[in-house]
Amino acid sequence: MQTTTYSVTGMTCEHCVNSVSEEVGRITGVTGVEVDLASGQVAVTSEGPLDRAAVAAAVDEAGYELAVTP
Repeated sequence: MQTTTYSVTGMTCEHCVNSVSEEVGRITGVTGVEVDLASGQVAVTSEGPLDRAAVAAAVDEAGYELAVTP
């Protein structure tokens, strides 16, 4: 198992948290999703490495956006 943390922009309420959790949780191999609304951090636990593009697509489907990483 491995956990990767992503920054998500645009989340403002519990509905946002639920939407992101649901969409990211549908990615094959994901075993857990923890969203911290205050910080915008999303910790994704998976069976192995995840494709960032797949996570970005799931977050986009929920109506939000992954923050750009340097």
